[in-house]
Amino acid sequence: MEVNGYTDNTSAHPGPRGEKYNLGLSMRRADSVKAELIRDGVPANAIDVHGYGEAHPLVPTGPDTREPQNRRVEIILH
Repeated sequence: MEVNGYTDNTSAHPGPRGEKYNLGLSMRRADSVKAELIRDGVPANAIDVHGYGEAHPLVPTGPDTREPQNRRVEIILH
């Protein structure tokens, strides 16, 4: 199982600093979902977690655009 976290392209910090922040935020989102799956009985070693930050938006947007659909976690079953 994969748990993949994403963000939109807005940040309190412009440029590379903001991209780094969003990458960390996407990991925190994915880790939060992983923790809930573990509480629900999924073995921790069955879950791979990835954070993609602003990469792979669900909805294409312009720069510095808030888009709730891009702030997401996807669970992929293999």
